[in-house]
Amino acid sequence: MTLAYFYLLIAVLAIFLFCYFVATRVWIRVDKINREKSEENNKGTRRDFLYLSSISIGGLGVATFMWPFLKSMNPAEDTLALGTTEVSLSDIAVGQSITVKWRGRPVFIRRRTPEEIDEASEVDLASLRDPAEDSERVKEPQWLVLEGVCTHLGCVPLGQKMSDNKGDYNGWFCPCHGSHYDSSGRIRKGPAPTNLPVPPYEFVGNDTIRIG
Repeated sequence: MTLAYFYLLIAVLAIFLFCYFVATRVWIRVDKINREKSEENNKGTRRDFLYLSSISIGGLGVATFMWPFLKSMNPAEDTLALGTTEVSLSDIAVGQSITVKWRGRPVFIRRRTPEEIDEASEVDLASLRDPAEDSERVKEPQWLVLEGVCTHLGCVPLGQKMSDNKGDYNGWFCPCHGSHYDSSGRIRKGPAPTNLPVPPYEFVGNDTIRIG
């Protein structure tokens, strides 16, 4: 059971228990008054009981309706199945990049050369629009994993193929509006406001990563 389903279950149970205790309390109250007051006075009490019982039953109906409605707002099973993607790194040569899909978005995976690693780590952070250490954006220096979507207007930058224009900073270049990213995926020039985002990922072996 996911956390969302757990919260939904708690909410429905809370509504059910609230309605149950309200109805029970009203029933006990009516029963007590029935013994203490005359039949004439009990007419108003019975009306109160019917009124509150109707509210309680309505609350149960709302709780019953809420469950399928809120459940429908959760991701479909096929979407959840795409929540993680495992990628083998064994066939990626030094200096090569590949593109994989994760949740319908392109993810860039580059095996950086020693020169690219040195170039990215020696950048003066004061010169960056969106300052970030290269070491904060990678788990292992040679492997760079990025969401391949320009942070300006959502275009897919060039730079994955050896023949692509990698921009002025040997990373990625968005030809639509001229954003240049360096070999750490950080914005260096152009209209993009922030760096290419790093998706959640982890190494699950010497040559495999799990994205998501």
